[in-house]
Amino acid sequence: MGAGEAILSEAATLARSQDEVLEDLVRQYSRLVYRIAYSALRSHHDAEDVTQECFLRVLRSGSKVAAVEDQKAWLARIAWRVAVDRSKQRGRQREIQLDDPEKPWDEPQSADLAADDALAESQAGVALERLIEALPAKLREPLVLSTVEGMSAREVAAALGMSEVTVRSRVFRARQILKERLALQMGTRR
Repeated sequence: MGAGEAILSEAATLARSQDEVLEDLVRQYSRLVYRIAYSALRSHHDAEDVTQECFLRVLRSGSKVAAVEDQKAWLARIAWRVAVDRSKQRGRQREIQLDDPEKPWDEPQSADLAADDALAESQAGVALERLIEALPAKLREPLVLSTVEGMSAREVAAALGMSEVTVRSRVFRARQILKERLALQMGTRR
């Protein structure tokens, strides 16, 4: 085997291993990336586009992927930034799609609930979603990633480029605000 053939063989092996790494990342984290994008954009189609763009960026980064220590946080950061960029590019208000049947985390209402209880639960969910949307971005982003997406404070910190202490503080403050506003809303409805 000549030097040229050895180089081509090595390049083919490297390309195959990069494809396998990307395939593993997509398999493991595509739902996370989609949920983060949906959390930022509130649009099924935009979230799908952001998910694709996120993994295209990973593909373009090539061999740097193997050097990343925390791939989950790294992907979350890419997803969040791509989603925020898309939101800014569109220059539109985020839409809350309350009856989107394609949301993967929606669960059907329990048959054990009475109709009025199910309605009250649904209304509380809608109210909470609107209150979360009304939070300032600096509080909403860590709250959504940690509470809704289930990421640790370390992962959120890495994704948003801030310290863990800042993440914990902002999540705590966001929860306080939501608690106060929900109490006000529930008190005014009675």
